[in-house]
Amino acid sequence: MGFTKDRMTEPKSVVAELLQRDRKAEHIRLALERQMQFEIHAFEAYEFEHVALPEIDLAEIDLATQFLGRRLQAPLLISCMTGGTEMAAQINRNLAIAAQATGVALGLGSQRKALEDPSLAPTFQVRRFAPSIPLLANLGAVQLNYGYGLQQCRQAVDMIEADALALHLNVLQEALQPEGQCNFAGLLPKIGQLARALPVPLVVKEVGCGISGRVGRALLEQGVRILDSAGLGGTSWARIEARRAGDPSIGELFADWGLATPESIRQLRALPEVTVIGSGGLRNGVEVAKAIALGADLAGLAQPFLEAALETPEAVIEKIERIVRELKIAMLCLGARTVAELQKVPIRKVGSP
Repeated sequence: MGFTKDRMTEPKSVVAELLQRDRKAEHIRLALERQMQFEIHAFEAYEFEHVALPEIDLAEIDLATQFLGRRLQAPLLISCMTGGTEMAAQINRNLAIAAQATGVALGLGSQRKALEDPSLAPTFQVRRFAPSIPLLANLGAVQLNYGYGLQQCRQAVDMIEADALALHLNVLQEALQPEGQCNFAGLLPKIGQLARALPVPLVVKEVGCGISGRVGRALLEQGVRILDSAGLGGTSWARIEARRAGDPSIGELFADWGLATPESIRQLRALPEVTVIGSGGLRNGVEVAKAIALGADLAGLAQPFLEAALETPEAVIEKIERIVRELKIAMLCLGARTVAELQKVPIRKVGSP
């Protein structure tokens, strides 16, 4: 099962049949369309100063880091994507095998469907394929206003033996969905209660519009210590949901809505004692290096792995290894031996003195 290399927008007939079945499958299909991606990436506005004499050996660069009490071989998270469909089971299995083989973290897609229909739980249950990597469960924060609470959140964690729960904030996405749930009132104290009661760490992430320093500080005050920028610059969920709703013009109106990923990372890094996941439009190892230099502790990527995950675990492994190689080359050219050293490397906006 897979998509043709030269025409991402046209899935094979068997895949197409599966993709017509429900919203989650439709999300997969649309996320693979090129017009749903931003063509101009915010990271292009930032540049490093090349170090012509780095005084280090490429072979001694060490990308290892710690996340959720586990050791990563590289500061990478395969960001939350999907679940709840036959195709999602294949995607998640391939991602998990690849994440385990390369020593990177993995987030699963929203588990709401599996909580409502336990028969879908196996599409998320990948711990047997990835026994030693950090694994993130996932639910929409807005569900806390629609009958979900600590019990359902614990069920999501237990379902996949997760190391943390990611609550995603998707205000714009819900507002544009035909079936969207848009009551985001009073969520902050509920998130705080969950952060204090949940037996695993709580991660709060956006889904493409970015988290500002102001919102990050409010979450920090509620006890949230891990924030995922998921900023503007990658997949446009405004375009995707508007297409699904049959109103693409409103998708274009809101296509550029949000905080660009580099700025979101910069603002979140200013908060004390917060682990920052830099995600939203990262496509290669150079952009991972820029995200870390701007203040991220690790980088999250989703769309770059999606097409590979429709093929084989080996295809995902190859993609991860390519990004790792690109990151190491960038670090060599910056004289940074470790992730900690990369976080201290100067980075500036293009054209700045």
